[in-house]
Amino acid sequence: MRIGIQTGYWSRKPPAGIVEALQQAEAAGLDSVWTAEAYGSDAFTPLAWWGSHTSRLRLGTGIAQMAARTPTATAMQAITLDHLSGGRFVLGLGASGPQVVEGWYGQPYKRPLARTREYVDIVREVISRERPVAYDGEFFTLPVGEDTPGATGLGKALKPTVHPLRSEIPILLAAQGPKNVALAAEIADGWMAGFYAPSADAEHRELLEAGFARRAEERSRPEDFEVAATIPVVVRDDVEAAADLVRPHIALYAGGMGAKGANFHKASLDRLGYGEVTDEVQRLYLEGRKEDAARAVPTEMVEEVALVGPPAKVRADLARWEQTALTTLLVQGDPASVAVLLG
Repeated sequence: MRIGIQTGYWSRKPPAGIVEALQQAEAAGLDSVWTAEAYGSDAFTPLAWWGSHTSRLRLGTGIAQMAARTPTATAMQAITLDHLSGGRFVLGLGASGPQVVEGWYGQPYKRPLARTREYVDIVREVISRERPVAYDGEFFTLPVGEDTPGATGLGKALKPTVHPLRSEIPILLAAQGPKNVALAAEIADGWMAGFYAPSADAEHRELLEAGFARRAEERSRPEDFEVAATIPVVVRDDVEAAADLVRPHIALYAGGMGAKGANFHKASLDRLGYGEVTDEVQRLYLEGRKEDAARAVPTEMVEEVALVGPPAKVRADLARWEQTALTTLLVQGDPASVAVLLG
């Protein structure tokens, strides 16, 4: 299993000391570094900066929000960063959720799976540079026709002036719902999972197999398919103290990362059998009682989706993930926690 670092969302400013931490981890065998975006820092710029200070790490967006950019703009950034990094870039894409897409980007959230298909099609068309990009879809039309309101009718099909370093850049799709997971296996080169738990591995494999059954022959082989998941890792001598550092993270995602009734993170935890717990966590969180929401997260739930405790326990528990479909574990934790897994 490959080990990467998920740097997550920035709060008020860039994380301190990350360049040095990445350089040390790279020397110790770290595979990759991944960035996130919501409505603050973007996912591409940090990779360019941090990647310039490393030589081997894969550089992945985990994830770039599709609503933030047109598919052609995303492809341009992917081509550019792949060149600058010497072919180390991995494009992780995700639909985000209706609160961000409609509230921040001002776009309707309707039919995200169908939109994702078209988006990925266009990104691949641009990167392949086989022909000028023309697309006639339900969500995207290139070029727009003269009957489009406000259009001049002068648009023409174009292909990138820059020749891509690679004709295909790996694309991973972030997915949590069953249909979205199957879609990732059908059209992408990998799946970025949310709240991946070893206890649900059989279900995950079934969803992936359903997607592989519909996979086009020209896509990468299913056996090369990457399954990546962000796993909080907190190394402390006391298990409860370590779990206490993860509880607020779970409470935030189950309680506040999405509207009530449209929280995909909560739904993932519900499928693990924690529906009653997450209902209470969400209720408390939406009432503004964030600390109470965190305390409502039981330790066994933390241990389902995170690695917590003394170094020996963390390494022993890691074996559960190594037996799953997971190929890349993205550590969310401090440098000492990363070192335990790399050691």
